[in-house]
Amino acid sequence: MTTVKIDRDGLERLGSLGPRAGRRMRSTTEPPMSFTQRVEAFISRLSTRNRFWQKVCSLIWLPYAFRSGITMKRIDAKRFVAVLPFRRVNRNWYNAMAGAALLGNSEVAGGMYLFSRVGSDFIVVCKEMKYRFLRPCIGPAVYHIIDSEDLDAKLGAGGEFNIRLEMDVRQQVRRHGREPRVGRVEITFHCTPKSMMRERAARREAADLRMAQEAPIDADDSADAVDSAVARGAADASSTDATGRTGAARR
Repeated sequence: MTTVKIDRDGLERLGSLGPRAGRRMRSTTEPPMSFTQRVEAFISRLSTRNRFWQKVCSLIWLPYAFRSGITMKRIDAKRFVAVLPFRRVNRNWYNAMAGAALLGNSEVAGGMYLFSRVGSDFIVVCKEMKYRFLRPCIGPAVYHIIDSEDLDAKLGAGGEFNIRLEMDVRQQVRRHGREPRVGRVEITFHCTPKSMMRERAARREAADLRMAQEAPIDADDSADAVDSAVARGAADASSTDATGRTGAARR
């Protein structure tokens, strides 16, 4: 058995740095991101900073959401509502909220809520959605998330996961202060960490490179194939020449 002297001063300095030091040490084990990936991560964090940058990013990548004017409002630490204004672009020909606007913005509202919870390190994709129309909406629509699975537990487990949300769509009535329900949404999202996507891409590239290295072209085999092809060509030419001389002799 051997003994090693422990540097207690170094341990105390490391402990005084707090949990951030551990995160920095773990981050060094991950492969470095490319320039494009760093720009994407920066824009993702910027889009969740405030409403201004959210509108700027939606103007570029989600023009439909930008034109519809949907916004997210935080009620408390875990409750959000999305408000769809009663604009002309969202109304149909008989001056009610269009069904396509209610349906399409349901995915936007659920994605905005989920993206604000999981952060910019995840890719959020709508997997399945069911919308039930209950009555016409003749005013601003408010999306309330009334039920969801335990998102914190899924994030703590790590890896990719599916998350199911239920939303009530209500019409905002200013005079009476009530919100009659106009629709109900059941939607499922698939969340994948971006680090996992990068690891998968790296594994695919490594597998392709390994397959290319395992099946090289043998120089000896290729030379033998060329020699045999030349020999067959010469034999065919000689047989053709002999056949021509025989025919001339007969004539």
